[in-house]
Amino acid sequence: MNPADEHRRVAATFTERVRGTTDWDAPAPVDGWVARDVVDHLVTWLPAFLEGNGVTGVGPGALSVADDPVAAWETHAGSVQALLEGPGAAQQVDDPRLGTWAVGDLVNQIYTADVFMHTWDLARASGQDDTLDAETCARLLAGMEQMEDVIRASGQYGARVEVPAGSDPQTRLLGFIGRDPQWRP
Repeated sequence: MNPADEHRRVAATFTERVRGTTDWDAPAPVDGWVARDVVDHLVTWLPAFLEGNGVTGVGPGALSVADDPVAAWETHAGSVQALLEGPGAAQQVDDPRLGTWAVGDLVNQIYTADVFMHTWDLARASGQDDTLDAETCARLLAGMEQMEDVIRASGQYGARVEVPAGSDPQTRLLGFIGRDPQWRP
C-alpha cells in the first residue's frame, strides 16, 4: 500500500476513536498522559519534525487540541493526507538521524505507524474497540525488532513488557513498545 493509502486507512480508524471519545481527561496507557495528550502528541511532533527538515504546511493550523481535540485532529489528518497525495510526498529530505528519504515514505515509516500504535492508547483511554489490524501489528513488530537497540536508545519507547509466549501479534507489539496489554484506566 502506498503512503497516502496507508495513512488514509490508519487515520480513518484513529478518527473514529477521536470522534468516539467523550472524556478527554481520562487516563491513557502512556504514563502521565490523558486521552487529549494522545491527540496532542500526534498533531504536534510531526509538523515540528517536518519543519526541521524543510517541509511546511502540516499541522492543525490555528486549532488547539486543548480547545477542540476533534477539530484539531481532523484538520491535522487532512493536512497530512494532502501532503501524501500531492507532489510534496516525493520531495527528498536528508534527516541527520534517519538519512535521505522521500517525504511520503518517511511519514509512512515513522508517523503513520505511530498513529496506528496510538490508536490503541486512545481506544483504551476512552473505552472503545482497541483491536488493531493483526497483519499490520505483525509487520511493524518484525521491522521494529530488527532495530530494537536503536529504538530503545531513542527514548521514544518504554521498556519492553513481557507477554506470554504465543501471544497474538497485537499483544506482542504492545509489549514491545512498552505497553501493558492488560492496562485499563
